[in-house]
Amino acid sequence: MSKKGEVLVAIVNNKNDFAEVRENHWYRIPVSSANKWLKDNFPPKWLAIYQTKIFGEEAFCVNYYAKVIDCRKVYRHEIFPNEPINEKTNNQYYQLFIEPLQPLDRPIFSLRRRRIIFIQTTFEKVMSAEQINDLYDESPLEDAMWLELKKLEVYAERQEFIEVNEREYALDFSVYCADGKIDIETDGDYWHSHPEKRAEDSIRYNDLNSIGWHILRFTSKQVNEQMSEYCVPKIKDTIDNLGGLDVGKFLPRKLKKPTGTYQSSLFDSSTEKNSNRVLPAKRRSKKK
Repeated sequence: MSKKGEVLVAIVNNKNDFAEVRENHWYRIPVSSANKWLKDNFPPKWLAIYQTKIFGEEAFCVNYYAKVIDCRKVYRHEIFPNEPINEKTNNQYYQLFIEPLQPLDRPIFSLRRRRIIFIQTTFEKVMSAEQINDLYDESPLEDAMWLELKKLEVYAERQEFIEVNEREYALDFSVYCADGKIDIETDGDYWHSHPEKRAEDSIRYNDLNSIGWHILRFTSKQVNEQMSEYCVPKIKDTIDNLGGLDVGKFLPRKLKKPTGTYQSSLFDSSTEKNSNRVLPAKRRSKKK
């Protein structure tokens, strides 16, 4: 059975680091970063690699994964003994030792070519994911909302980090429209039942609102019992009021036709189903 956090999706943004992973079979994580970003179940059982723009055709995808066989806490000078002494020499890292990299049958791509930090997920999600947002494993509420957004063909980003007034916020779902942006939050009942959480939420709401975010919050009951009757119409209305979805090179796409006179557009009738769809990366044949 897949277990939360058993796979760590980690970024590699330079070719020297990728060479260490591919040829020497290890990956390093600053202890300070692990303490900040990584939750339970560390070290992971598996490591998956997300490559950035420097890797050309393999950029903005998770292309490879490997089993983790050991984890050690080391100083930088232990893993780079030939490096001249500098301000990082005594920094501490977790050094993950892995089996040789294996290519995924199908690369897991990023629609918006986003920069990730770390994603802790399950092996099952890595094997079934079509895009980066399929990997997140934060809560059943988020997964339920994500499935609904995919049905609507709403190209949301999950767990996108936004900094406002030196405070950093992770958005459950960020949706970009022609005339604005939406933060969709799926909140459990615990959050609303504690005064200190409500105070934090007020600051968060005001910060995000001050830089143009429209915030929609849905409770667990609304997500689990009123998705089609309440959540979906509210999301559709908000997207349409903000000029429709911004889907990149295509015209903004609205999710429902207004009443009265309606002028057809690029996304109507037969063209709608095909023109606004972002095609996934090609499947890669698994190497023998």
